[in-house]
Amino acid sequence: MKYLRTIPAILISGLIITGCSSKTNNPVAPGNDSVTAEVKAAIPIKVLTLAKTKIARTIDYTATILPFEEVNMAPSTPGRIDKIYVEVGDKVNKGDKLFLMDRTQLYQLKLQLANLEKDLSRLDTLLRSGSAKQQQYDQMKTQYEVTRTNVDFMEQNTLLKAPFTGIVTGKYFENGEMYSGTPTTQSGRSAVVTVMQVNPLKINVAVSEQYYPLIKIGMKAIIIADVYENETFTGKVFRIAPTISSATRSFVTEVELPNRNDLLKPGMFVRVSMNLGEVETFVVPAGTVLLQEGTNVRYVFIENQGDAERVEVLIGKRFDDQLEIISENLKEGDNLVSEGQSRLLNNDKIEVVK
Repeated sequence: MKYLRTIPAILISGLIITGCSSKTNNPVAPGNDSVTAEVKAAIPIKVLTLAKTKIARTIDYTATILPFEEVNMAPSTPGRIDKIYVEVGDKVNKGDKLFLMDRTQLYQLKLQLANLEKDLSRLDTLLRSGSAKQQQYDQMKTQYEVTRTNVDFMEQNTLLKAPFTGIVTGKYFENGEMYSGTPTTQSGRSAVVTVMQVNPLKINVAVSEQYYPLIKIGMKAIIIADVYENETFTGKVFRIAPTISSATRSFVTEVELPNRNDLLKPGMFVRVSMNLGEVETFVVPAGTVLLQEGTNVRYVFIENQGDAERVEVLIGKRFDDQLEIISENLKEGDNLVSEGQSRLLNNDKIEVVK
């Protein structure tokens, strides 16, 4: 019986020793009951080496056709409209009559000018004979010159003529109505008629600032209008804006467009393409370029000494499943992450695998 009591005591002592030994092998730092942080494993990825490729740089934009010139014709002062010589849609040549205003004041000025001319002639005779003073003659001559200037001004501003060859696109009054100078056009300007120059036309293209050094005066532009299938039109750059918009990061390039057979009309939607010549740039698989959710920001990942480095890029030309990417932070020889990039965050640990 004595031996039977000893065996359980030995077993219990062994269990206590085993428990203490287990605690000693897994120590917990004093005062810290939290789980010890695990080291994040490196994410396996594949890379490709960046190298520049020569491509024909073509930029494509959409735009709206504009008249080369547009003038809202109006007299200098309010008055009654005697006669309008044109209707909407009429073609006019430079110098053609557009409308005639009431000329009562002009006739009065012409009569006054004729009288002044006679008085000046008489005074000139008296001055030569010594019967008139030079000061009196100078005053009369000044009055005559002022009146003649007013007659010329009224002549031009009561009979208005087309400033260029074009088409009448707006007529806002009828014969006999009063022109008051209040706004009559959609643009908020006052006019009796509107004339547009429609051959040539022009297109204002908002070009991304990155292409500013490449756009030159005289550069050709290919224009396609959706309303005409299998038709292309050729224009050329004639003006480049001297500034870049800080809001859109673009600049306006004006393209002169000959209107072949008058097919094109102001307001038409067109696609504009310009060839900037051959350039060296980075072309990568489209899948390597990621889009930040909720924005239009594009980016790629570069392997940098075992870390994932996020680099924002601009998208250029597309070639099937390849994209041109543009960034000052990319250089030849960089390792671009080509597989596994969708799981990465900036500065993640990565491991290149074959």
